[in-house]
Amino acid sequence: MTFELHPQLAKKSFVTDLPLCRVLLQDEKNYPWLFLVPRRHDVLRMMDLTSEDQLQLMREIELAQKILWEEFKPTQLNVAAIGNKTPQLHIHVIARFDDDPAWPNTVWDHPVRVPYEPADKMAIVQKLNEVFSCSAAF
Repeated sequence: MTFELHPQLAKKSFVTDLPLCRVLLQDEKNYPWLFLVPRRHDVLRMMDLTSEDQLQLMREIELAQKILWEEFKPTQLNVAAIGNKTPQLHIHVIARFDDDPAWPNTVWDHPVRVPYEPADKMAIVQKLNEVFSCSAAF
């Protein structure tokens, strides 16, 4: 069986592939927001991964957090795996700022959505791709 993204995740911008996860960017200017999607068929929950893949997922979440922390200098990082609406396992890693429109509440409950300008999104994807490529030697 081959790995396929859920249609909701397929709408996100591709950043890079890590050893386990595909990294995607949410088109949301207010919150630098990454998705880590394990490239495994039919995985809905973390416990559906092998023990080795679970450990690798934790390493990749750590890497994503460090990259968002260094690149965007946020106030806080939010990490979540919810899956109520999009059942394929995906991890949200979101940089939050004390002046963002949803602060201190969750980004999901806030109605303000501002997409990136196309050139800005392309630049962020390229920069994140470069940083992940330089950092992902693990």
